[in-house]
Amino acid sequence: MEKILIVEDNKDMRRILSHLIQEKGYQTIEIQNGLEAIETIEGERPDLIILDINLPGKDGMTILEELNALDRHIAVIMLTAYGDIKSAVSAMKLGAFDYITKPFDNEELLLTIQRALYTRQLTREVRNLRKKLGEKIHDRIIGKSRELQEILKQVHLVAPTNMTVLLQGESGTGKELIAQLIHCESARNAQAFIAVDCGAIPESLIESHLFGHEKGAFTGALESKQGIFEQADGGTLFLDEIMNLTSSAQTKFLRVLEEKKLLHVGGRKTVDVDVRIIVSANIELERAVARGIFREDLFHRINEFRIHLPPVRERKGDAILLCRYFLQETSREFDKCIEGFTPEAEKTLEEYFWPGNVREIRNVIRRAGLLCEGKWIMPEHLSLSLEKLEQPEPPEKQKESLSYEQVMGNVEADLIKKTIEQTGGNKSEAAKLLNMSRKTLYRHMKKTGLLP
Repeated sequence: MEKILIVEDNKDMRRILSHLIQEKGYQTIEIQNGLEAIETIEGERPDLIILDINLPGKDGMTILEELNALDRHIAVIMLTAYGDIKSAVSAMKLGAFDYITKPFDNEELLLTIQRALYTRQLTREVRNLRKKLGEKIHDRIIGKSRELQEILKQVHLVAPTNMTVLLQGESGTGKELIAQLIHCESARNAQAFIAVDCGAIPESLIESHLFGHEKGAFTGALESKQGIFEQADGGTLFLDEIMNLTSSAQTKFLRVLEEKKLLHVGGRKTVDVDVRIIVSANIELERAVARGIFREDLFHRINEFRIHLPPVRERKGDAILLCRYFLQETSREFDKCIEGFTPEAEKTLEEYFWPGNVREIRNVIRRAGLLCEGKWIMPEHLSLSLEKLEQPEPPEKQKESLSYEQVMGNVEADLIKKTIEQTGGNKSEAAKLLNMSRKTLYRHMKKTGLLP
């Protein structure tokens, strides 16, 4: 039986409301002033609150704000006099489900109560589904290393907040997976999680894609369209590889972060947005700031909480656990009964440097699973670059002129080249193995010098 709390200072009004609601099979609790409200809510945990705006001691708007601070998922219907509708509308902006004016129509009130309780039930179901999704995501984070446990500790710490999170790490270290986990462990988990690869959007369309546009704003804009920020309103937006944002888009992004408002391309009226932002970069953004290709003020704004994702080679013992996990996944995908790796194959996997991190592990194991015709993966099934079987020379022995970006560019070019070779030159298949679109593959090939 749903429990409904009535907060109303007029005794006769409380009794009328309580009688009407009880007749429909609901349980009611009555209190006459705002001072008791929060304490009663915490103790009774009602499913719905009917809250008068004008109360002695503490008014309904103040109670609603305190209720939001408690993060309670309780539906609230505001009661207001006809002349105070403006306050009721403000209450809805603060999270109230609806409002009823006094004197009210009985059927209208009962219908509003039914809708509020039904919406609350749907929200709870969505939240439970999101929670299960979060558990599934957690199951996909493989490893027992101290480094990984430290990352998870930081995720649990920052997820309940609204802080902007910067995820830094090499390509393939699982930045989007960590972003999803942060979202699922946040109070926004019932809302949308939208991931955007900033490098996959043509420069001419970045601002329209992110911030939306008005009809006629540019050639081809045949109708007004919401941007990604508006689509993610109330939820979480993950901007992957934020370094690829144009200077103009960086400026607009900074404004959204600071003002929680955006302006459509070609628009004149600002739009309010409430979005949790998570961004990622595969290089140290301080370097980009120093080179003048990333705004310093934007960097400081997104750097509220930074999580560094170490490469697999620095997560001792995790590589072989990832190999075993992806082998189980591959065995199911190809409907095979592969039991594991031979000792020689396992030794090879443990000694490999894994420049492509988790993404490379998945691709190597999938190919090995496809090639394997028995129960055990052997060294000949593994397509690994022999020169990467040993750790690279320590930094002091490397050429000082070779920058971090150059090293990672060489690694990326090597990975793409070998993947294309494995697929016999089929770039569409290579893109699938590298978990990216064909368009993104060509962009990376051009960036690393594999294409003119």
